[in-house]
Amino acid sequence: MTEILFHKNITIFTIEDMLLFKKKAFAWATQFEVVSYLDSNQHKSKYSKFEALLAVGTEDEILPDEDGKSNFDLLKSFYETQKDWLFGFLTYDLKNEIENLQSSNFDGIELPNLHFFQPKIVIAFFEKEIQIHAKNETAISIFEKINQTSILDAKVFSNKKIGKEDIQHRISKEEYLKTIGQIKSHISKGDIYEMNFCQEFFIEEAEVNPYALFEKFNAIGKAPFAAFYKFKNKYLICESPERFVTKRGKKLISQPIKGTIKRGTTSEEDEQLKEQLYNSPKDRSENVMIVDLVRNDFGKSCKAGTVEVEELFGIHSFEQVHQMISTIVGELDEEVNFVDAIKNAYPMGSMTGAPKIRAMQLIEQFEKTKRGLYSGAVGFITPEGDFDFNVVIRSMIYNADKKYLSYQTGGAIVFDSSPEGEYEECLLKAKGFYEVMNDSSSLIS
Repeated sequence: MTEILFHKNITIFTIEDMLLFKKKAFAWATQFEVVSYLDSNQHKSKYSKFEALLAVGTEDEILPDEDGKSNFDLLKSFYETQKDWLFGFLTYDLKNEIENLQSSNFDGIELPNLHFFQPKIVIAFFEKEIQIHAKNETAISIFEKINQTSILDAKVFSNKKIGKEDIQHRISKEEYLKTIGQIKSHISKGDIYEMNFCQEFFIEEAEVNPYALFEKFNAIGKAPFAAFYKFKNKYLICESPERFVTKRGKKLISQPIKGTIKRGTTSEEDEQLKEQLYNSPKDRSENVMIVDLVRNDFGKSCKAGTVEVEELFGIHSFEQVHQMISTIVGELDEEVNFVDAIKNAYPMGSMTGAPKIRAMQLIEQFEKTKRGLYSGAVGFITPEGDFDFNVVIRSMIYNADKKYLSYQTGGAIVFDSSPEGEYEECLLKAKGFYEVMNDSSSLIS
Protein backbone atom coordinates (compact mmCIF):
# COMPACT_ATOMS: atom_id res chain seq x y z
CA MET A 1 0.00 0.00 0.00
CA THR A 2 1.30 3.45 -0.92
CA GLU A 3 1.36 6.08 1.82
CA ILE A 4 0.94 9.70 0.74
CA LEU A 5 2.12 12.62 2.88
CA PHE A 6 1.83 16.36 2.23
CA HIS A 7 4.57 18.60 3.64
CA LYS A 8 5.52 22.17 2.66
CA ASN A 9 3.91 21.93 -0.80
CA ILE A 10 5.79 18.69 -1.49
CA THR A 11 3.90 15.44 -1.94
CA ILE A 12 5.73 12.39 -0.56
CA PHE A 13 4.91 8.84 -1.63
CA THR A 14 6.18 5.69 0.10
CA ILE A 15 7.28 3.15 -2.53
CA GLU A 16 7.36 -0.61 -1.95
CA ASP A 17 9.46 -1.56 -5.01
CA MET A 18 11.74 1.38 -5.82
CA LEU A 19 13.58 -0.33 -8.68
CA LEU A 20 10.31 -1.08 -10.48
CA PHE A 21 8.98 2.42 -9.87
CA LYS A 22 12.18 3.99 -11.27
CA LYS A 23 11.78 1.92 -14.44
CA LYS A 24 8.15 2.98 -14.78
CA ALA A 25 9.02 6.64 -14.22
CA PHE A 26 11.77 6.50 -16.83
CA ALA A 27 9.41 4.90 -19.36
CA TRP A 28 6.78 7.57 -18.57
CA ALA A 29 9.40 10.27 -19.29
CA THR A 30 9.75 9.18 -22.94
CA GLN A 31 6.80 11.41 -23.89
CA PHE A 32 8.66 14.65 -23.03
CA GLU A 33 10.81 16.77 -25.34
CA VAL A 34 13.45 17.44 -22.68
CA VAL A 35 14.46 14.83 -20.12
CA SER A 36 17.19 14.61 -17.49
CA TYR A 37 17.46 11.40 -15.47
CA LEU A 38 20.25 10.98 -12.92
CA ASP A 39 20.60 7.60 -11.19
CA SER A 40 22.96 6.59 -8.39
CA ASN A 41 22.08 2.90 -8.81
CA GLN A 42 21.94 2.46 -5.03
CA HIS A 43 25.57 3.50 -4.52
CA LYS A 44 25.79 5.26 -1.18
CA SER A 45 28.48 7.57 0.12
CA LYS A 46 28.71 10.30 2.73
CA TYR A 47 27.92 12.82 0.00
CA SER A 48 24.94 10.98 -1.48
CA LYS A 49 21.64 12.84 -1.24
CA PHE A 50 19.28 11.26 -3.76
CA GLU A 51 18.82 7.75 -5.07
CA ALA A 52 17.80 9.32 -8.38
CA LEU A 53 16.36 12.49 -9.90
CA LEU A 54 14.05 12.80 -12.91
CA ALA A 55 13.29 16.17 -14.50
CA VAL A 56 10.92 16.56 -17.47
CA GLY A 57 9.21 19.33 -19.41
CA THR A 58 10.42 22.89 -19.82
CA GLU A 59 9.18 25.96 -18.00
CA ASP A 60 12.18 27.95 -19.22
CA GLU A 61 15.67 27.23 -20.61
CA ILE A 62 18.97 28.78 -21.61
CA LEU A 63 21.24 28.09 -24.57
CA PRO A 64 24.51 29.78 -25.58
CA ASP A 65 24.04 33.50 -26.22
CA GLU A 66 24.42 34.42 -29.90
CA ASP A 67 25.91 37.77 -28.89
CA GLY A 68 28.78 36.01 -27.17
CA LYS A 69 27.81 36.54 -23.53
CA SER A 70 29.67 34.21 -21.18
CA ASN A 71 27.78 30.95 -20.73
CA PHE A 72 28.67 30.89 -17.05
CA ASP A 73 27.23 34.41 -16.65
CA LEU A 74 24.09 33.20 -18.44
CA LEU A 75 23.77 30.35 -15.97
CA LYS A 76 24.35 32.69 -13.05
CA SER A 77 21.57 35.05 -14.25
CA PHE A 78 19.25 32.14 -15.01
CA TYR A 79 19.55 30.80 -11.48
CA GLU A 80 19.13 34.22 -9.87
CA THR A 81 15.96 34.78 -11.94
CA GLN A 82 14.39 31.39 -11.25
CA LYS A 83 15.71 30.26 -7.83
CA ASP A 84 14.30 26.87 -8.76
CA TRP A 85 15.44 23.40 -9.77
CA LEU A 86 17.72 23.60 -12.82
CA PHE A 87 19.04 20.64 -14.80
CA GLY A 88 21.57 20.80 -17.60
CA PHE A 89 24.89 20.06 -19.19
CA LEU A 90 28.23 21.79 -19.75
CA THR A 91 30.39 20.65 -22.67
CA TYR A 92 34.15 20.30 -22.54
CA ASP A 93 34.43 23.07 -25.14
CA LEU A 94 33.40 25.74 -22.65
CA LYS A 95 37.15 25.74 -22.00
CA ASN A 96 37.39 28.08 -24.99
CA GLU A 97 35.72 30.93 -23.13
CA ILE A 98 37.71 30.31 -19.95
CA GLU A 99 41.09 30.23 -21.69
CA ASN A 100 42.42 31.25 -25.10
CA LEU A 101 41.70 27.87 -26.70
CA GLN A 102 39.72 26.46 -29.61
CA SER A 103 37.96 23.26 -30.74
CA SER A 104 37.98 22.45 -34.42
CA ASN A 105 38.12 18.64 -34.65
CA PHE A 106 35.41 16.47 -36.22
CA ASP A 107 32.01 16.69 -34.49
CA GLY A 108 29.44 14.02 -35.30
CA ILE A 109 26.96 15.04 -32.58
CA GLU A 110 26.72 18.86 -32.80
CA LEU A 111 25.40 19.83 -29.38
CA PRO A 112 25.44 23.40 -28.07
CA ASN A 113 28.11 24.20 -25.50
CA LEU A 114 25.54 24.48 -22.73
CA HIS A 115 21.90 23.78 -22.00
CA PHE A 116 19.98 24.26 -18.74
CA PHE A 117 16.26 24.05 -18.17
CA GLN A 118 13.76 24.78 -15.43
CA PRO A 119 11.61 21.64 -15.45
CA LYS A 120 7.85 21.39 -15.14
CA ILE A 121 8.13 18.24 -13.04
CA VAL A 122 10.91 16.99 -10.76
CA ILE A 123 10.78 13.60 -9.06
CA ALA A 124 13.30 13.01 -6.28
CA PHE A 125 13.88 9.35 -5.43
CA PHE A 126 15.10 8.24 -2.02
CA GLU A 127 15.62 4.74 -0.60
CA LYS A 128 11.95 4.06 0.18
CA GLU A 129 10.05 7.17 -0.91
CA ILE A 130 9.74 9.73 -3.67
CA GLN A 131 8.93 13.42 -3.68
CA ILE A 132 7.08 14.97 -6.62
CA HIS A 133 7.53 18.68 -7.35
CA ALA A 134 5.10 19.92 -10.02
CA LYS A 135 3.72 23.32 -11.03
CA ASN A 136 0.81 22.64 -13.37
CA GLU A 137 -0.41 19.18 -12.41
CA THR A 138 -1.19 17.45 -9.15
CA ALA A 139 1.45 15.12 -7.78
CA ILE A 140 -1.16 12.38 -7.28
CA SER A 141 -2.14 12.58 -10.96
CA ILE A 142 1.52 12.23 -12.00
CA PHE A 143 2.03 9.33 -9.60
CA GLU A 144 -0.99 7.49 -10.98
CA LYS A 145 0.15 7.99 -14.59
CA ILE A 146 3.58 6.59 -13.76
CA ASN A 147 2.08 3.56 -12.03
CA GLN A 148 0.00 2.83 -15.13
CA THR A 149 3.05 2.96 -17.43
CA SER A 150 4.61 -0.22 -18.80
CA ILE A 151 8.36 -0.53 -18.38
CA LEU A 152 10.63 -0.47 -21.43
CA ASP A 153 11.93 -3.65 -23.03
CA ALA A 154 15.64 -3.06 -22.57
CA LYS A 155 16.48 -6.17 -24.60
CA VAL A 156 15.16 -4.57 -27.77
CA PHE A 157 16.97 -1.30 -28.43
CA SER A 158 17.94 -1.58 -32.09
CA ASN A 159 15.93 -2.30 -35.20
CA LYS A 160 18.88 -4.02 -36.82
CA LYS A 161 21.64 -6.23 -35.51
CA ILE A 162 24.75 -4.28 -34.53
CA GLY A 163 27.95 -6.28 -34.46
CA LYS A 164 31.57 -5.67 -33.54
CA GLU A 165 32.31 -5.02 -37.20
CA ASP A 166 29.97 -2.00 -37.16
CA ILE A 167 32.05 -0.22 -34.50
CA GLN A 168 34.67 1.97 -36.15
CA HIS A 169 37.75 3.65 -34.62
CA ARG A 170 38.50 7.29 -35.39
CA ILE A 171 42.18 6.51 -34.64
CA SER A 172 43.81 3.25 -35.70
CA LYS A 173 45.77 1.27 -33.13
CA GLU A 174 49.00 2.03 -35.01
CA GLU A 175 48.26 5.77 -34.98
CA TYR A 176 47.24 5.62 -31.31
CA LEU A 177 50.54 3.99 -30.29
CA LYS A 178 52.52 6.50 -32.35
CA THR A 179 50.64 9.41 -30.72
CA ILE A 180 51.41 8.13 -27.22
CA GLY A 181 55.09 8.30 -28.16
CA GLN A 182 54.68 11.91 -29.31
CA ILE A 183 52.88 12.85 -26.09
CA LYS A 184 55.62 11.22 -24.02
CA SER A 185 58.14 13.31 -25.97
CA HIS A 186 56.35 16.46 -24.75
CA ILE A 187 56.51 15.07 -21.22
CA SER A 188 60.25 14.43 -21.57
CA LYS A 189 60.74 18.02 -22.71
CA GLY A 190 58.85 19.31 -19.65
CA ASP A 191 55.89 20.78 -21.60
CA ILE A 192 53.48 18.76 -19.46
CA TYR A 193 53.59 16.21 -16.66
CA GLU A 194 50.39 14.41 -17.59
CA MET A 195 47.82 14.54 -20.40
CA ASN A 196 44.46 12.86 -20.85
CA PHE A 197 44.36 11.44 -24.39
CA CYS A 198 41.09 10.12 -25.82
CA GLN A 199 39.89 8.31 -28.91
CA GLU A 200 36.45 7.81 -30.44
CA PHE A 201 34.58 4.62 -31.26
CA PHE A 202 31.55 5.29 -33.46
CA ILE A 203 28.73 3.67 -35.40
CA GLU A 204 27.19 5.17 -38.51
CA GLU A 205 23.60 4.43 -39.58
CA ALA A 206 22.86 3.42 -36.00
CA GLU A 207 19.12 3.01 -35.51
CA VAL A 208 18.51 2.69 -31.78
CA ASN A 209 15.90 3.45 -29.17
CA PRO A 210 18.01 5.57 -26.78
CA TYR A 211 15.67 4.97 -23.82
CA ALA A 212 15.89 1.18 -24.14
CA LEU A 213 19.62 1.49 -24.81
CA PHE A 214 20.09 3.41 -21.56
CA GLU A 215 18.15 0.78 -19.61
CA LYS A 216 20.37 -1.93 -21.06
CA PHE A 217 23.62 0.03 -20.51
CA ASN A 218 22.59 1.04 -17.00
CA ALA A 219 21.84 -2.57 -16.06
CA ILE A 220 25.40 -3.50 -17.06
CA GLY A 221 27.20 -0.46 -15.62
CA LYS A 222 25.18 0.31 -12.46
CA ALA A 223 27.31 3.44 -12.05
CA PRO A 224 26.89 5.97 -9.21
CA PHE A 225 26.62 8.93 -11.61
CA ALA A 226 24.60 7.40 -14.42
CA ALA A 227 22.72 9.94 -16.55
CA PHE A 228 20.28 10.12 -19.44
CA TYR A 229 19.70 13.44 -21.17
CA LYS A 230 17.46 14.23 -24.12
CA PHE A 231 17.88 17.49 -26.03
CA LYS A 232 16.34 18.03 -29.49
CA ASN A 233 16.69 14.44 -30.71
CA LYS A 234 20.20 14.17 -29.29
CA TYR A 235 20.81 11.88 -26.35
CA LEU A 236 23.38 11.24 -23.65
CA ILE A 237 23.52 7.66 -22.33
CA CYS A 238 26.02 7.81 -19.50
CA GLU A 239 27.44 5.32 -16.98
CA SER A 240 29.88 7.60 -15.21
CA PRO A 241 31.62 6.48 -12.02
CA GLU A 242 33.04 9.96 -11.41
CA ARG A 243 31.81 13.05 -9.58
CA PHE A 244 33.16 16.34 -10.92
CA VAL A 245 32.10 18.69 -8.16
CA THR A 246 29.24 19.00 -5.70
CA LYS A 247 28.18 21.70 -3.24
CA ARG A 248 26.55 20.89 0.10
CA GLY A 249 25.82 24.09 1.97
CA LYS A 250 29.19 25.88 2.09
CA LYS A 251 31.22 22.76 1.32
CA LEU A 252 32.69 21.93 -2.11
CA ILE A 253 33.66 18.33 -2.89
CA SER A 254 35.46 16.87 -5.91
CA GLN A 255 36.29 13.19 -6.43
CA PRO A 256 38.63 12.74 -9.40
CA ILE A 257 39.41 9.29 -10.77
CA LYS A 258 42.85 8.30 -11.98
CA GLY A 259 43.75 4.61 -11.99
CA THR A 260 41.76 1.72 -13.47
CA ILE A 261 42.08 -2.07 -13.34
CA LYS A 262 39.74 -4.90 -14.34
CA ARG A 263 37.62 -6.94 -11.90
CA GLY A 264 38.77 -10.44 -10.98
CA THR A 265 36.96 -13.64 -11.82
CA THR A 266 37.19 -14.83 -8.19
CA SER A 267 37.06 -12.95 -4.90
CA GLU A 268 40.74 -13.78 -4.31
CA GLU A 269 41.81 -12.45 -7.71
CA ASP A 270 39.58 -9.40 -7.18
CA GLU A 271 41.36 -8.54 -3.94
CA GLN A 272 44.78 -9.06 -5.57
CA LEU A 273 43.85 -6.68 -8.40
CA LYS A 274 42.66 -4.04 -5.91
CA GLU A 275 45.97 -4.32 -4.06
CA GLN A 276 47.86 -4.12 -7.36
CA LEU A 277 46.01 -0.91 -8.29
CA TYR A 278 46.54 0.64 -4.85
CA ASN A 279 50.30 -0.01 -4.98
CA SER A 280 50.81 0.95 -8.64
CA PRO A 281 53.45 3.74 -8.81
CA LYS A 282 52.11 4.88 -12.20
CA ASP A 283 48.50 5.16 -11.03
CA ARG A 284 49.51 6.88 -7.80
CA SER A 285 51.58 9.35 -9.82
CA GLU A 286 48.62 10.10 -12.12
CA ASN A 287 46.24 10.43 -9.21
CA VAL A 288 48.35 12.73 -7.06
CA MET A 289 49.00 15.09 -9.98
CA ILE A 290 45.26 15.52 -10.48
CA VAL A 291 44.68 15.91 -6.73
CA ASP A 292 47.17 18.79 -6.72
CA LEU A 293 45.45 20.32 -9.76
CA VAL A 294 42.01 20.13 -8.08
CA ARG A 295 43.44 21.62 -4.89
CA ASN A 296 44.73 24.51 -6.97
CA ASP A 297 41.34 24.93 -8.71
CA PHE A 298 39.53 24.88 -5.36
CA GLY A 299 41.98 27.46 -4.03
CA LYS A 300 40.40 30.00 -6.42
CA SER A 301 36.96 29.55 -4.80
CA CYS A 302 37.48 28.41 -1.22
CA LYS A 303 38.48 30.15 1.98
CA ALA A 304 42.22 30.12 2.60
CA GLY A 305 43.31 27.07 4.59
CA THR A 306 40.10 25.08 4.08
CA VAL A 307 41.12 22.98 1.06
CA GLU A 308 42.20 19.51 2.10
CA VAL A 309 42.45 15.95 0.78
CA GLU A 310 39.87 13.89 2.61
CA GLU A 311 40.79 10.59 0.94
CA LEU A 312 43.89 9.80 -1.12
CA PHE A 313 44.16 6.74 -3.39
CA GLY A 314 40.83 5.25 -2.34
CA ILE A 315 40.02 2.02 -4.24
CA HIS A 316 36.36 1.84 -5.26
CA SER A 317 34.78 -1.14 -7.01
CA PHE A 318 32.26 -1.04 -9.87
CA GLU A 319 30.63 -3.69 -12.04
CA GLN A 320 33.52 -4.10 -14.48
CA VAL A 321 36.50 -2.22 -13.01
CA HIS A 322 38.18 -1.01 -9.83
CA GLN A 323 39.06 2.70 -9.78
CA MET A 324 41.44 4.83 -7.74
CA ILE A 325 39.48 7.82 -6.43
CA SER A 326 40.61 10.70 -4.23
CA THR A 327 38.36 13.21 -2.46
CA ILE A 328 39.19 16.91 -2.14
CA VAL A 329 37.05 19.27 -0.05
CA GLY A 330 36.98 22.98 0.75
CA GLU A 331 34.73 25.71 2.16
CA LEU A 332 33.30 28.06 -0.45
CA ASP A 333 34.25 31.69 0.10
CA GLU A 334 31.17 33.90 0.71
CA GLU A 335 32.43 36.32 -1.93
CA VAL A 336 32.44 33.63 -4.65
CA ASN A 337 29.26 32.81 -6.53
CA PHE A 338 28.70 29.05 -6.73
CA VAL A 339 28.59 29.20 -10.57
CA ASP A 340 32.05 30.77 -10.49
CA ALA A 341 33.19 27.86 -8.32
CA ILE A 342 32.14 25.51 -11.13
CA LYS A 343 33.90 27.70 -13.71
CA ASN A 344 37.09 27.89 -11.62
CA ALA A 345 37.38 24.09 -11.64
CA TYR A 346 36.38 23.64 -15.29
CA PRO A 347 37.17 21.56 -17.26
CA MET A 348 37.90 18.90 -14.66
CA GLY A 349 41.55 18.04 -14.12
CA SER A 350 41.02 14.30 -14.48
CA MET A 351 40.10 14.82 -18.16
CA THR A 352 42.75 17.41 -19.04
CA GLY A 353 46.18 17.10 -17.40
CA ALA A 354 48.89 19.17 -15.81
CA PRO A 355 49.62 21.96 -16.41
CA LYS A 356 46.01 22.24 -17.48
CA ILE A 357 46.20 24.87 -20.24
CA ARG A 358 49.16 23.32 -22.06
CA ALA A 359 47.58 19.88 -21.73
CA MET A 360 44.37 21.17 -23.33
CA GLN A 361 46.35 22.68 -26.21
CA LEU A 362 47.97 19.33 -26.88
CA ILE A 363 44.67 17.50 -26.53
CA GLU A 364 43.31 19.56 -29.40
CA GLN A 365 46.43 18.86 -31.43
CA PHE A 366 46.53 15.08 -30.99
CA GLU A 367 42.89 14.04 -30.71
CA LYS A 368 40.79 13.59 -33.86
CA THR A 369 37.28 14.15 -32.44
CA LYS A 370 35.77 17.22 -30.84
CA ARG A 371 34.93 16.18 -27.31
CA GLY A 372 31.69 18.13 -27.01
CA LEU A 373 29.66 16.70 -24.14
CA TYR A 374 32.17 13.90 -23.60
CA SER A 375 34.38 14.91 -20.64
CA GLY A 376 31.92 17.70 -19.91
CA ALA A 377 29.42 17.52 -17.05
CA VAL A 378 25.73 16.80 -16.45
CA GLY A 379 23.87 17.55 -13.26
CA PHE A 380 21.48 19.73 -11.32
CA ILE A 381 21.17 22.84 -9.18
CA THR A 382 18.68 22.95 -6.30
CA PRO A 383 16.48 25.95 -5.43
CA GLU A 384 18.83 26.56 -2.46
CA GLY A 385 21.92 26.78 -4.69
CA ASP A 386 23.44 23.36 -3.96
CA PHE A 387 24.54 21.36 -6.97
CA ASP A 388 26.02 18.08 -8.13
CA PHE A 389 27.72 17.39 -11.49
CA ASN A 390 29.29 14.23 -12.86
CA VAL A 391 32.11 13.78 -15.35
CA VAL A 392 30.71 12.58 -18.68
CA ILE A 393 32.75 9.43 -19.29
CA ARG A 394 31.71 5.84 -20.14
CA SER A 395 29.08 7.47 -22.31
CA MET A 396 27.29 6.96 -25.60
CA ILE A 397 26.15 10.16 -27.29
CA TYR A 398 23.58 9.76 -30.05
CA ASN A 399 22.39 12.07 -32.80
CA ALA A 400 19.12 10.43 -33.87
CA ASP A 401 18.70 12.64 -36.96
CA LYS A 402 22.13 11.67 -38.32
CA LYS A 403 21.93 8.12 -36.88
CA TYR A 404 25.40 8.68 -35.47
CA LEU A 405 26.42 6.99 -32.20
CA SER A 406 29.66 8.04 -30.49
CA TYR A 407 31.61 6.55 -27.59
CA GLN A 408 34.90 8.13 -26.50
CA THR A 409 37.37 6.76 -24.02
CA GLY A 410 40.89 7.54 -22.92
CA GLY A 411 43.43 7.67 -20.13
CA ALA A 412 46.11 9.73 -18.48
CA ILE A 413 49.51 9.62 -20.17
CA VAL A 414 52.55 10.09 -17.94
CA PHE A 415 56.29 9.58 -18.41
CA ASP A 416 56.24 5.84 -17.67
CA SER A 417 53.05 5.05 -19.60
CA SER A 418 53.17 1.96 -21.78
CA PRO A 419 51.56 2.65 -25.20
CA GLU A 420 50.19 -0.89 -25.38
CA GLY A 421 49.00 -0.69 -21.79
CA GLU A 422 47.20 2.59 -22.43
CA TYR A 423 45.51 1.12 -25.50
CA GLU A 424 44.36 -1.90 -23.50
CA GLU A 425 42.99 0.44 -20.80
CA CYS A 426 40.92 2.22 -23.47
CA LEU A 427 39.46 -1.12 -24.56
CA LEU A 428 38.74 -2.05 -20.93
CA LYS A 429 36.82 1.21 -20.46
CA ALA A 430 34.88 0.46 -23.66
CA LYS A 431 33.95 -3.05 -22.50
CA GLY A 432 30.40 -2.11 -21.52
CA PHE A 433 29.83 -0.37 -24.84
CA TYR A 434 30.96 -3.44 -26.79
CA GLU A 435 28.88 -5.74 -24.57
CA VAL A 436 25.71 -3.77 -25.20
CA MET A 437 26.25 -3.35 -28.93
CA ASN A 438 27.05 -7.02 -29.49
CA ASP A 439 23.85 -7.94 -27.62
CA SER A 440 21.55 -5.87 -29.85
CA SER A 441 18.22 -7.37 -30.86
CA SER A 442 15.95 -6.75 -33.83
CA LEU A 443 12.51 -5.48 -34.74
CA ILE A 444 11.94 -2.39 -32.65
CA SER A 445 9.25 -0.01 -33.83
